[in-house]
Amino acid sequence: MTTARRKSYGVKGAPYALPSPTTTLKRARSAPYLFLLPAAILFALFFALPIGYAVWLSLHKVQVKGLGLGSGARSEVWAGLENYTDALTDSELLDGALRVLGYGAIVIPVMLGLALLFALMLDSDQVRLAPFTRLAIFLPYAIPGVVAAMLWGFLYLPDVSPFYFVLDQLGMPQPDLLDGGGLYAALSNIAVWGGTGFNMIVIYTSLQAIPAEVYEAAKLDGATPLQIALRIKIPMVAPSLVLTFFFSIIATLQVFSEPTILKPLTNSVSTTWSPLMKVHQDAFGKGDIYSAAAAAVIIALVTLVLSFGFLRAANSRTKQEEAR
Repeated sequence: MTTARRKSYGVKGAPYALPSPTTTLKRARSAPYLFLLPAAILFALFFALPIGYAVWLSLHKVQVKGLGLGSGARSEVWAGLENYTDALTDSELLDGALRVLGYGAIVIPVMLGLALLFALMLDSDQVRLAPFTRLAIFLPYAIPGVVAAMLWGFLYLPDVSPFYFVLDQLGMPQPDLLDGGGLYAALSNIAVWGGTGFNMIVIYTSLQAIPAEVYEAAKLDGATPLQIALRIKIPMVAPSLVLTFFFSIIATLQVFSEPTILKPLTNSVSTTWSPLMKVHQDAFGKGDIYSAAAAAVIIALVTLVLSFGFLRAANSRTKQEEAR
């Protein structure tokens, strides 16, 4: 009686042969790139490619021959920096940038101040119904910006707003929030109402990460809750404050939905009230996508420079404090 001879695992051609060390090393080195490939493809298609196309458009313009009629009368030609020069000297774009700066001077301090205050209150030992309160403060952030702007626009209209009806019944003055200086307060209120909850969650999460031993040591030294908040909690959540301030700057420079939604309700909001509205008007109102692309690139560069400068200043200050 004869039996079949088994093949050893290490013999070439064996059905269960182990891969060689070289093959295993190559697979290990290529695995991270395979995992990153889907994200890299999405990044290239939906981020890098549109940016590159916008830069390419900003360096071109349409040249019209004769009356601009017939085939070949309009052609795309190289413009160089002409579109950028026109954008930087455009009074409407500059005025929009000044309006956004005034808008941001109201929104950012108020929103981050309220977020810090709410986070400190929720982190207190004496707080009641913390989960419900935390959800109630965060809930406005879950509402889309367009819906929030429409909701507040309804509340700002004197003819339909319940607030104006109550003020009228009480014989109190009824301010016009859609005209003059009140417009900045109306737009800022929408942004603060929607963004405070998100920033509060970021700061509150950082507060929860502080070890309890720190608070116990401070209480043993006789520190009051106010002193703990000012001298321990706020300095230790400084990185979160920097992060929220960074996000707030970007959101402020890109304000678009709120003034666009309120525009049909008042004559105080023009089609170029903010820089992004100016870009939208040039691209889809005037049909000049080349000038719009140049303005969009300028806005992106300004946002990048401001963000990078702020983060660099914050990092240098942190290093100086650590050196002490």
